[in-house]
Amino acid sequence: MREEFVSENIQPLIATCDTQSLSAGRPGLPREFIWRGQKVIVTRILRTWRSTGPCRHGSGEQYARRQWFEIQTAAHGTMKIYFNRSTLGRTKEMGWWLYTRSK
Repeated sequence: MREEFVSENIQPLIATCDTQSLSAGRPGLPREFIWRGQKVIVTRILRTWRSTGPCRHGSGEQYARRQWFEIQTAAHGTMKIYFNRSTLGRTKEMGWWLYTRSK
């Protein structure tokens, strides 16, 4: 199976987001989203992790930058998607992104 680098914004279908995660302060994984005009349906979560980075004001604390999900989909193979948190006012990059796809 070959992994293809994509790095494109995806549009979550809000009604399908995991609200339990939201109540715990994590982004709610959408069970369906739009990518390149097509609906993608998540059938299984294979793994999840987060990437962190240091505080940019020198406090020494670590902050979650991205919440990652490796998912199996109904028709688009395996994908790695992530939620990018806003950093230093760069809201353009904030939101859900498709990182890679394997078919």
